[in-house]
Amino acid sequence: MGQTFYLYRPILLYLPTGHPNAFVLSTQVLESNMYCTSLFKQRSMWVNGPLVVGAGPSGLAVAACLRSRGVPFVVLDRADCIASLWQNRTYDRLRLHLPKQFCQLPNLPFPEDFPQYPTKRQFVDYLESYARAFGIRPRFNEGVLSARYDETCGIWRVKTTAEVEYISQWLVVATGENAECVAPEIDGLERFPGVLLHASEYKSGEAYRGKKVLVVGCGNSGMEICLDLSLHGCFPTMVVRDSVHVLPREVFGKSTFEMAVAMTKLLPVWLVDMIFLCLTWVVLGNLEKHGLKRPKMGPFELKISQGKTPVLDTGTLEKIKTGDIKVVPGIKKFTHGKAEFVDGQILDVDVVVLATGYRSNVPSWLQESDFFSSDGLPKAPFPGGWKGKNGLYAVGFTGRGLSGSAFDAERTAEDIARIWTEESKQAKSFMAGHRMCSSLQWRQ
Repeated sequence: MGQTFYLYRPILLYLPTGHPNAFVLSTQVLESNMYCTSLFKQRSMWVNGPLVVGAGPSGLAVAACLRSRGVPFVVLDRADCIASLWQNRTYDRLRLHLPKQFCQLPNLPFPEDFPQYPTKRQFVDYLESYARAFGIRPRFNEGVLSARYDETCGIWRVKTTAEVEYISQWLVVATGENAECVAPEIDGLERFPGVLLHASEYKSGEAYRGKKVLVVGCGNSGMEICLDLSLHGCFPTMVVRDSVHVLPREVFGKSTFEMAVAMTKLLPVWLVDMIFLCLTWVVLGNLEKHGLKRPKMGPFELKISQGKTPVLDTGTLEKIKTGDIKVVPGIKKFTHGKAEFVDGQILDVDVVVLATGYRSNVPSWLQESDFFSSDGLPKAPFPGGWKGKNGLYAVGFTGRGLSGSAFDAERTAEDIARIWTEESKQAKSFMAGHRMCSSLQWRQ
C-alpha cells in the first residue's frame, strides 16, 4: 500500500476523504500534527506541496510566492525564529548596504517611512510582518539531517532533528550561502590567550573599549566592525591579505548600486567599471597608499564572474586615513598574545575578530551531486542555478543578495505552481470519471 501511495500521488492525494481506495493526507493533516505512522517504519509526514528548507529571507520569499499562487507548503528551520542570521548573528550597527527598493521581497514593499538604508531591527520587523502577511508559519527547531531522492517512489525523503521524516514531491533549498561560519587556519591562533570570536558573535565595540582589536578580513563586515570598534574607543587593526574593491556607498547623493544597475543596461560592464573607478578616485582618493590595493579586474566584472562583492564604504575609510584604524597585510603567526605579519610587523593584540565570512552547509545534508557542487552552491551560474532534477530547487544562492533571492523565488514558485495546477486538473478529471462510473454501477 505504501508503494502505491507514493507512485500514484497525483491521483490519491485528490480523492475524496474517506474514499475506500485512497489514503488522503492534506495540509490540514500537517497543521494538526497528525503523523502517518502506519505506512512507514518511523514517524513520517507527507507534505501536500513543496518542502522549503530555511526560514530566512529566501525561504520566506518562495513561501509567499507559493501562497500567492495557491500552492500549499511547509517551511523548516533549525533555529527558533525567522531570519536567525539577521536576528542572532549580526552586529548592532548593521544596516542594509543597498537601497531598500533593491532588498524588498516579492509582493510586499518596505514601509514608506523606512529610511533609504533600513537598520537591522527594521529589516527584521519587515520580515516578521512579511511572514504574517502571507500566513507563513515555519516549523522551528527542525534542522535537516539528511535529504535524499527516492528513485523508486519518486519522492524526496527529508529527515530532521525532530525525528520526523518529511515526504515531498518537491524540495526547495533556501538555506543560503551564509549557513556556516568560516574560520581560517593561522599558525598559533588556537593558542591565542586573549578573546577570540567570529564576526557572527560580535555585537558592539562597547565590550572591548580600550582594547587592541585585530579584525581579520576586509569585506563589508570587517570594515564596519572596525568602524564600530573605533567609535567605541577601541584600537582596531584590520588585516587586508588580498586586493579589494572599496566604493563609496553613494556618489553625489546617488546610490552607487542604483547607478551601476542603470548604467549596465546601457553600457558594457568594462566601461561601467572604468567610470566608477574614476568616480571612486575622485571621491575617495588613492586608497593604495593606505594599504588597500585594487584587483586588476573591475568591481562589477569581478562580481559577475566570481561573485566577489565590492565593499561599500560607510565611514571606515575616513578612520583609516586619520590613523584611527590601522591596516596590515596577511598574518604569519600568533605568539604569546602578539600577531606577526608577513611584512615583519609585530603587534600586541587583546582581541581577535574573524570577519572571514560564511559558507553554504548544503553538502552536509543534501545527498545529491548533480545540481550542487562540493562548495554547496549550484553548479550553473546566474540566471540559472535555481532548478535541478526531480523537483529540486535552490533559492538564494545567486551571489546577488536579496534581489537575487526574489528572482529565484518567483521562478521557483511559478514552476511548481504550473506542475501543481496540471496535476490538480488531472486529479479532478479522474474524480469526475470515478463518480460517473460509481453512479452507473449503482444504477445497474
